[in-house]
Amino acid sequence: MAKPFYRLQRFLRRTQLFLLFLGVAYIMAGSVLLLQRSSLVLSQRGGGALPPLPSLPSPPRALEAPASRPFLRAPPGVDEMPDGRPGPRWLASRNLEIRRLRRRWFHSLMSERDTPRVDHSPMQRKVHHKGTYIGCFLDDAKGRALKGAVFYDFRKMTSTMCQDTCSESGYQFAGLEYGSECYCGNRVGSSRVREEDCNLDCKGERGSPCGGVGRLSVYKVEEMLPGQRRFRNVRYRGCFEMPSDPTAAFLFHATQWNLTLQSCIEACTDKELPLAVLRRPDCYCGFASLSFSLQCPVPDQHCTLANTSMPPAPPDSRFFQVYQTPVQDSRCTEREFLPEKSSRLVALSSFPGAGNTWVRHLIELATGFYTGSYYFDGTLYNKGFKGEKDYWKSGRTICVKTHESGRREIEMYDAAILLIRNPYHSLMAEFNRKCAGHLGHASEQHWKSKEWPEFVDSYASWWASHVLDWLHFGRRLLVVHYEGLRAALVPQLRSIAAFLNTSASEERLLCAESNQDGHFKRPGGRQADFNPFTPEMKQLIDGYISAVDQALREGNHTRLPQEYMPR
Repeated sequence: MAKPFYRLQRFLRRTQLFLLFLGVAYIMAGSVLLLQRSSLVLSQRGGGALPPLPSLPSPPRALEAPASRPFLRAPPGVDEMPDGRPGPRWLASRNLEIRRLRRRWFHSLMSERDTPRVDHSPMQRKVHHKGTYIGCFLDDAKGRALKGAVFYDFRKMTSTMCQDTCSESGYQFAGLEYGSECYCGNRVGSSRVREEDCNLDCKGERGSPCGGVGRLSVYKVEEMLPGQRRFRNVRYRGCFEMPSDPTAAFLFHATQWNLTLQSCIEACTDKELPLAVLRRPDCYCGFASLSFSLQCPVPDQHCTLANTSMPPAPPDSRFFQVYQTPVQDSRCTEREFLPEKSSRLVALSSFPGAGNTWVRHLIELATGFYTGSYYFDGTLYNKGFKGEKDYWKSGRTICVKTHESGRREIEMYDAAILLIRNPYHSLMAEFNRKCAGHLGHASEQHWKSKEWPEFVDSYASWWASHVLDWLHFGRRLLVVHYEGLRAALVPQLRSIAAFLNTSASEERLLCAESNQDGHFKRPGGRQADFNPFTPEMKQLIDGYISAVDQALREGNHTRLPQEYMPR
């Protein structure tokens, strides 16, 4: 009896060990498979663009406003506030905010993975560059090595992209820092440091040095002979009256009897000055200043055309032509987060397509502080809006972009700048953005499709309800009209800075005026007479314009410009 029992006991022990071995093997195999799949997913996401974030929710369908008050009724499926005001669920979702925060965290994680530190010894650099690599140089905010233009691309920066941009802007040197920042200049104004200090790869080009922390990888771009340069960013600023003392107003002056526009722009670009001023045979270069402002142009017929086929201007001529050179005015390019957390949350609110990004750009130039956003737009972040990645309630940004409306969303802010633009222009701008991105234009097929009438039918009511909601529920408002800001940039920016409880020096305000277009102005454009609005669309939009103008008048705010009025 004992012998069979002993055999059974030995068999069970062996079976137990065998089952334990199978269990361990199963767990190990599953772990390896899970790690392989996780690595594959991360490599796929890290190698390409991040998945697109959910677009702004579609607005409610257009409804007629009651005659008794200018507010719009809530459409079916939309909750109403206790006082009858519409409170759309597609704007109030907290789950949507949580998803945005998760995406911000994921983007931060992937950005860190995209920037490995490597040893860039001269023998390891195998990436071919079209320019000549000069070396690694010291760089910081107080003493820039290259003091010309600056631009950012936090996802796709390469040395070739930086060199091409600097070359097209007329600069001789291009420098890269932090793997994503590009600086241009015509002279290197700092000392060389150890090559090992430039230890960051370019975001869009592995194996290529893109500077380091406070270190700049500098390249000498391909040179072109004088007269062969072609500047794509030259812009005519207008005809102006000569200041009483031009020598004091400008930093450089040259006299040349065969002066041409090209030669004057080249001279000012080489001096790293953003304005070229012509009054043949004189060429002046400098900045906008208190002695010379760009706010008061005169009719163009007062100026003599600056080309070789025309005789020189008479010595007593009081007018001259002003051109913006490719050189960026660098007096207001340095920005930072607020040094102390703000106790006041200020919104920069607008309907989509009203110029919110452009106003953020101007506020950052004028104040020197980053602006934030209720959303996360990777395109804007990659182009230098660092506050885009910051949590919107962090208190580190001077104001927060939002397109939200509804009582709950509005009362989250202590104050707001309400930006209003002509609805005809806003609708076209937002349709262009939806069809072709921040800088593109919708195609002819888009304008002729049924998508355009449906867009106007939905978004026209949103334009009105957005303004009316902020006028009704906003605690402290500064109403800014887009057209008024363009017509009087410096005074309007001074008012905005005061509303934000910050100071803006005259130098930064004038610099903002000089750099007002930034990188988010759509190139070119449609013909001035292009009008995609049907009579039915105009009748719908004009009714909303009248309701908004009446609400502004009743709230003692600046009324809509005359050009908004029903046409």
